[in-house]
Amino acid sequence: MNLFIVVAGSLAAGAASWLATGGVLRLLRSRGVLDIPNERSSHSSPTPRGGGIAVVSVLLAVWLVFWLYGAGDAAAPHLWIILVAGAALALISWVDDVRGGLPAILRLGAQAIAVGAGLFALPVGGAVFQGALPPVLDLALSGLIWLWFLNLFNFMDGIDGIAGSQTASAGLGLFALAVICPAAAGLGAYGLALAAVALGFLPWNWQPARIFLGDVGSVPLGFAIGWLLLSLATFGLWQAALLLVLYFVADASFTLVRRLIRGERIWRAHHQHYYQVAVAAGRSHAHVVL
Repeated sequence: MNLFIVVAGSLAAGAASWLATGGVLRLLRSRGVLDIPNERSSHSSPTPRGGGIAVVSVLLAVWLVFWLYGAGDAAAPHLWIILVAGAALALISWVDDVRGGLPAILRLGAQAIAVGAGLFALPVGGAVFQGALPPVLDLALSGLIWLWFLNLFNFMDGIDGIAGSQTASAGLGLFALAVICPAAAGLGAYGLALAAVALGFLPWNWQPARIFLGDVGSVPLGFAIGWLLLSLATFGLWQAALLLVLYFVADASFTLVRRLIRGERIWRAHHQHYYQVAVAAGRSHAHVVL
């Protein structure tokens, strides 16, 4: 794909994300869709949630344009599956953000279906574990990893700017990798667009945040990033796939293991992630994120 088209399209995506988030902020305020602080919150005042609807809408639209322009290149021959599944996850999460009360089993079931469908959008012939496992086991384990990553990304969106920063750094890292590594070249445009929409959102979400992503942002973004990372792994670039999001993976996974060892109910909300401990100890959100 032409580099000028990729850069220009990504810059437009970043601007659109910034503008759309401002519009969504006004809408959420007028409708009273607010995240009310509780004992597990890291913020102290009611803040609109659901800003991710702007980010995800722009991202899916730009990915569709890039995919059509590239005629479904070899890195993403079935990207339409990711776009449809991502939009479905956004819709379900938006309803939960606005109205609340959707059962966890319903949300998890929708995520599992999206991941199951998304496995068929991985690069053709690619095996995430590079032939170390039988194909069926490779597919099943890849799906479980993807589902876990989607949820841990949601868990980690707990302080101002952290999810947007991780999204931007992962997208920029993937674009840089695509420039220097021919195997990942087909994913570069999607990585740069991902970074752009996150950077467009960050001015609204940086401490003190005026708006939160909400599940409508964190769930589809975790799904989209998961697809990019697993695609990298199918090209043999599993080290890069892990390193791009290693802090999120480490914090969420170590925290889960600690809670399991203590016999805690891991499905319940908590305030024990390392970034939350750092904020509780007196560090600012911006300091922790940086």
